[in-house]
Amino acid sequence: MSTSFQRVGRFSIGYNPREVDEFLARARTAYEGRDPGFSGADITSASFGTERGGYDMRVVDEALDRLSDAFALQARDDAIAEHGEQAWIAELTERAEVLKERLERPAGQRFAPGAAGEPSYDKGDVDALCDQLVAYFTEGLPMSVDDVRRAAFRRRKGEDGYREAVVDVYLDHVADVMASVP
Repeated sequence: MSTSFQRVGRFSIGYNPREVDEFLARARTAYEGRDPGFSGADITSASFGTERGGYDMRVVDEALDRLSDAFALQARDDAIAEHGEQAWIAELTERAEVLKERLERPAGQRFAPGAAGEPSYDKGDVDALCDQLVAYFTEGLPMSVDDVRRAAFRRRKGEDGYREAVVDVYLDHVADVMASVP
């Protein structure tokens, strides 16, 4: 993966190039050297400072998505090599079942409500994506990991929406499971 990204204009805000380059160098070393201290979770939780004229955020985010997919596939290959394909399928099925349990909750009750006065995600928007995920997991509805990663929700305040951090972590887990399936 190249660590040279398109930059935004000098008056626009982008990611800090030094931070991005350092992170990607660490990720590359981990991927090539199988460093157990770095995982796909480090990619999904990565954040970078911003500066004028920095790297285009959209381009970097897309590269991070591809890197996350590569780590998920590597983890799958490692698990199959160590425990066999049947064990990997059983573990992936178990993870999908745990994720599906939340989806079976009634609309409006799938996630914790937002805290008073804090920004939250619109329940209807999140529930619509959850309904698509139910169809993906149970009926084989075609859906890509990018559909989950790129989902956007209207903002609400407090209990009118779902707590953002809880939804984000859940969707990261869904994306990880989806990325593990070739």
